[in-house]
Amino acid sequence: MTKAPSLPQGRFHYGWIIVATCALGLFSCFGLARYAYSMLIPGMQAGLALSYDRMGFIGTANFVGYLASVLVAPKLMGRLAPRWMAAIALVVIGLGMMGIGLCHSFFPIIALYALVGMGSGFTNIPLMALVTFWFRSEQRGKAAGFAIAGNGIGIILAGFLVPALNRSFGADGWRAGWMVLGAVCLGIACVAAALLRNHPADVGLEPVGRLVDASPEQFLHRERKGDGRLLFRLGLLYLVFGATFMVYGTFIVTTMVREYGLSEARAGLYWSWVGFFSFFSGIGFGTLSDRIGRRRGLALVFTVQTAAYLLAGLKAGMLGLTFSLGLYGCAVFAIPAIMAAAVGDYLGLQRASAAFGTITIFFGLGQVVGPAVAGIIAKATGAFTTPYLIAGTLTAVAAVMAFLLPEPAK
Repeated sequence: MTKAPSLPQGRFHYGWIIVATCALGLFSCFGLARYAYSMLIPGMQAGLALSYDRMGFIGTANFVGYLASVLVAPKLMGRLAPRWMAAIALVVIGLGMMGIGLCHSFFPIIALYALVGMGSGFTNIPLMALVTFWFRSEQRGKAAGFAIAGNGIGIILAGFLVPALNRSFGADGWRAGWMVLGAVCLGIACVAAALLRNHPADVGLEPVGRLVDASPEQFLHRERKGDGRLLFRLGLLYLVFGATFMVYGTFIVTTMVREYGLSEARAGLYWSWVGFFSFFSGIGFGTLSDRIGRRRGLALVFTVQTAAYLLAGLKAGMLGLTFSLGLYGCAVFAIPAIMAAAVGDYLGLQRASAAFGTITIFFGLGQVVGPAVAGIIAKATGAFTTPYLIAGTLTAVAAVMAFLLPEPAK
């Protein structure tokens, strides 16, 4: 196997190449494969004459595929190294997205988008595990934040690219969008295969960050009483995040177009602002959680998200919508960054991958339920006001739950 160059610890560390490559992977599996869907909904809905609930079910199919993947990803990663697991999954995502661009009916799109969701899970879990392997606790939140910043770049690209393709291809713009974005994912799969490495030891390096305690006990981190309960509490928080952020992320562009009367181009511009702010969300809150602790960091993020959802649900005019989009972008990818760091802090490096896979099951369940229920409510009421208000209530409860978490054992 080709090895990456072994650099002296005092100089640029290959761990940051890993982070950059992980960011590209998340840019593909989430930024393009999932969040671009919000921009593609209006064109797909018009071109295929789909109702709100059917568009919600398409989103839910993606999350069902994602959930199916996270159920088996931890065990599969024991047989297939993170590097190759992520690269192969990115190929699946790219081919699935291009296939959607060729579809003419509802059910083939559901099947293919479920496949794309499976690819997203098989990409995300190994990439976040690599961050845990390559970075010690003092830098782990920041590193996870940089990786997750790739999501924001995907949102920015979709916000500008999809309207441009719609102008060029007219009614078939959404098809061109799926094809182009899928091709980008295939290219990034090649980059991931070339640059990712499974562990610092594979290239003669130590993880990034100071080694506070060189004792082997730091790495063994034997199971303690209450760990199962703690993991369940983290999972519940991740479930609330998954259910709420994707309700907003799936339907806010449609809300801007249908309920606020914005043009698709203007809605795309606003969506790209979300991407701009989200670029800093994981980095900023991840780094902050390194300083103030994971529980305070999680509580703060859920509080910001609560404000974003309530502003959207209360229909506070264009000014309120603008603040809502900004707050959502600032916090949207902070929870995954903090969670990736938290499982390592609470449960130790040996158990981090399995623990992250476990809480990601909760995350997947939330994503399955959230958009589907929101679509059904919107079809019945003709608007997304109620789903946004419900989301704000849930995140307010989650903020309190997060603040009551214990501190990690030293």
